[in-house]
Amino acid sequence: QVQVVESGGGLVQPGGSLRLSCAVSGSIRTIYAMDWYRQTPGKARELVADITSAGSTNYADSVKGRFTISRDSAKNTVYLQMKSLKPEDTAVYYCHAEVQKTNWARSDYWGQGTQVTVSS
Repeated sequence: QVQVVESGGGLVQPGGSLRLSCAVSGSIRTIYAMDWYRQTPGKARELVADITSAGSTNYADSVKGRFTISRDSAKNTVYLQMKSLKPEDTAVYYCHAEVQKTNWARSDYWGQGTQVTVSS
């Protein structure tokens, strides 16, 4: 099986920074795209940033210039560095990975989510 575990959420003041981490483990052959999504109550989950296996990145307009996604392929880990945080960044952040397992099956896996709260 495959496990996706996020960490690094918490409470931060406006203008502050946080770094989220997401480690993928298990019967992995290849990890393709790795993404961060976020969701607030009553709203659909939205894509924050994604990174391909080649390192190409994409960001939501609302976080461009403030958030940076990166990955350590050797550790099967993706990071989200968040700076200049705003109250509207408050959400549960979810990690997503597109994984090909050792049995060649390819599936999407999600973490359990980590809460980020931006408040004074």
